[in-house]
Amino acid sequence: MFKTTSSIARAGIIAGLYVVLTLITFPIASSEIQFRPSEGLTLLPLIFPEAIVGVFVGCVLSNLITGCVVLDIIFGGLITLISAILTYFVGKLIKSMPLKIIIGGIFPVLLNAFLLPVIWYYAYYESSYIYVIQVVFLLVSQSISVYAVGTPTILLMNRLLK
Repeated sequence: MFKTTSSIARAGIIAGLYVVLTLITFPIASSEIQFRPSEGLTLLPLIFPEAIVGVFVGCVLSNLITGCVVLDIIFGGLITLISAILTYFVGKLIKSMPLKIIIGGIFPVLLNAFLLPVIWYYAYYESSYIYVIQVVFLLVSQSISVYAVGTPTILLMNRLLK
């Protein structure tokens, strides 16, 4: 994964960008109903393996800085890590960039939408009836972040690599 100094630097830059994008949209980037444009960076593992570490570290740092509780910091970060790993494998297995983006984006959208409300239920003692509302909102907000923010980002990065 980290074969060169530039790949280490790239992971750090991605982590930093994730944190900055989260902080400039705080508090809506970190609440029961959240919108995180930084989640658009979760498509970067399609072309950069080191982005797996970058988005994971960025998510953990963002959750730490914005005052999330320990369960949310740990498990929210793990959701991002698992999503990034799955997205990376999509990038390795599929050749068509549009198809990579569509399928690769499914993981951060669905895993966050269905698992974050469970974490929030236990971490913040929210009532369970809010789960469906949070899932629906996260499906929409994650889709916007991943596809509307992530698609132009990944296409630009892919073009710069050629």
